[in-house]
Amino acid sequence: MMRLPIVLLLTLFLTACSTFKPFPTTRFDPAATRAELPREEAVHPQNSLEWWYLTGHLRDQASGEEFGIEYVFFHFNLKDGKDDYQMVNVAITDPKGQRFNYDYQLGKLPRLLTDSLPLRLRERKAGQVWKFDGQEGAYQLEAALTGKNNAGYALSLRTTPTKPALLHGGTGYENYGQGIVAGYYSYPRLATTGTLTVAGQTHQVSGDLWYDRQWNAISIVRKDLGWDWFSIRLDEPAQGEVPQTTELMLNALNNTATGQQLRNGSYFSPAGEGAHLAGQDFTLTPLTYWTSPKSKKKYPATWRVQVPAQGYDLVVEPLVPQQELALRFFHAFTMYYWEGMCKVSGTHHGQPVAGRAYVEITNR
Repeated sequence: MMRLPIVLLLTLFLTACSTFKPFPTTRFDPAATRAELPREEAVHPQNSLEWWYLTGHLRDQASGEEFGIEYVFFHFNLKDGKDDYQMVNVAITDPKGQRFNYDYQLGKLPRLLTDSLPLRLRERKAGQVWKFDGQEGAYQLEAALTGKNNAGYALSLRTTPTKPALLHGGTGYENYGQGIVAGYYSYPRLATTGTLTVAGQTHQVSGDLWYDRQWNAISIVRKDLGWDWFSIRLDEPAQGEVPQTTELMLNALNNTATGQQLRNGSYFSPAGEGAHLAGQDFTLTPLTYWTSPKSKKKYPATWRVQVPAQGYDLVVEPLVPQQELALRFFHAFTMYYWEGMCKVSGTHHGQPVAGRAYVEITNR
C-alpha cells in the first residue's frame, strides 16, 4: 500500500472548494500489470498524481554527526490533461541540534511535462533552483531552503543504487480493490555522497537514501483516510566480509469514519529478493505519543513493529520529536503532517539488531 502524501490532502481541500472541481486524469496512464523499468521512472504525461520521493540518513564523514533529509517532487494534473502542477518538499533534520527545517513550493507549470529520460525536474523559489536529475537509482539532487528561518540550509547529493529495485505488490502495481490500481516501486538502498549545509555549516556526508516512485495515486483520495508509512533499513550481522542489509516497507491505511485499518508492505532480503507482506503478516503498535504545540495534533511517536514470519520484533523511535510540517495554502488553510528520521532497535530471531527508519503520519 502506498503512502498518502501531502498533495493528496491538498487535493481533498481543492475538491471541497466550490470554485475548484478537479477531474482526475488517469486515462493517459499505462495500463500494464507489471511495472516496466526504466520506462516507469519517466514522467507519466498528464498523470493524475505521481511522485519521486527520497528520505534517509546521512553522516558527516569526519565527525560522525548524523542528519536526515526528505526531498520529493510531486506532479499532478487535475483538469483533464490541460494543466500540469508541481509541488516540491524539502526537509533537513538535525538530531544533535534538535532542529527541523523545511521548505516547499506549489504551482502551475508553464508547460506539460514529457516522458523523457533521464529525469530533469526543476522547481524555482525565491531565486533558488531545486533540481532532481537522473534515472534508475543514479540521481543528482540540489536544493537550498528559503525564508528567514531557513538561512544556511541546503543539500547537494549524488546517489548510486546498491540493491536492485523492489517492486511492491510483487509486480510494481498494487491492487486496492474496486478497480483501483496504482504503481509503486522503490530503490531501498541508494549509496549517497555530497554536501549538506546545516545552520550555515557545510558537511561532507555519506549514507543511504530510500527512493519511492509512485503513480496513478489519485483514486484513493478520501477525506476519511489517513496513512502511517515506514521505511526501515536494518544492518544485520555480516557473513564473513559480506554486509547483510534488510529493508521493510510497512504501512497502515486508517479509515477514521469506520475505525477499520488495512495494512500492506514488503520485505527485501539481503540477496535482493522481495516478498509481499499482507496485513496479517505484521503489526504496528504505538507505544508513546507526541502532541504538536503548533497544530495540537496528537501523533504516534514510538512504535513497536513486529513481523513474525521474518522473526523481527522492533522499536522505532524518532530522533527529533518535532518533525511536523505545516504547509500553508491560499493564506487561510494550513495542512499538517509528520515525517521524520527515526532509529530502530530490537531483535531478529532473538538476536539484537539495529537500523534506521523514516516514518510518515498523515491525516491524524
